[in-house]
Amino acid sequence: MFGICNLAIVPLRLEPSDRSEMTSQVLFGEHFKILEQNQKWSRIALAYDGYTGWIDNKQFRNISEIEYGQLEKVPAVLNADLIEYITTPGNQLMPIPIGASLSFLDHTTINTENYVFEGLRATGVSGKHNLLRTAFMYLNAPYLWGGKTPFGIDCSGFTQMVYKLNGYKLLRDASQQATQGEALSFIEESEAGDLAFFDNEEGTIIHVGIIMEDNYIIHAHGKVRIDRLDHLGIYNIDTRRHTHKLRVIKKVI
Repeated sequence: MFGICNLAIVPLRLEPSDRSEMTSQVLFGEHFKILEQNQKWSRIALAYDGYTGWIDNKQFRNISEIEYGQLEKVPAVLNADLIEYITTPGNQLMPIPIGASLSFLDHTTINTENYVFEGLRATGVSGKHNLLRTAFMYLNAPYLWGGKTPFGIDCSGFTQMVYKLNGYKLLRDASQQATQGEALSFIEESEAGDLAFFDNEEGTIIHVGIIMEDNYIIHAHGKVRIDRLDHLGIYNIDTRRHTHKLRVIKKVI
């Protein structure tokens, strides 16, 4: 069984319950495999990054295996504006966030609602220099565990979406993203757009941010913010103390 999200932002939960922790989100147009299903909930694996979780059966629409295969073959087309609107034939408007997938709109067998999108689209691969320009669009977005939008986002959701909008694929969690790319020995070897990862006292990767020029970093901590980066980690310019311990810097691009 397969499905596609036909709502703006849907929570992906750890367990099949409305009270369960939200571990990620499914954005408009994202498609997925259904791994198991009960009367109210489905456990899914997102096609983009393989991330699994539970989604309410009322918050997606089923598609066929053939349609799923078609979506796997088409180039990614994403909403490139902070918020845009999908229009239905009845001229009803539905807001969708930046990063929502539009790839299915040209497939009449999948786009059964006849949605129309007239906004700015992100396609293909952009230069590494464009990563920070995209990152700044999320500046001041509130931190939200499991979030993937400017209305609430976590540290790895932020890095994943910034890279995704520029045509590069990152996994979902910070610990997963830390397995990607080439490790650099020193901060001085890094360049704007590289990823910095941070660990806790047990050595577990718990945080990630995007390196900027001149030893700054943009990351989601309370909100998407800009702080200093040094050999120890992130130095919060408001509290004047280090908040995260540097573990490794990765060059993915």
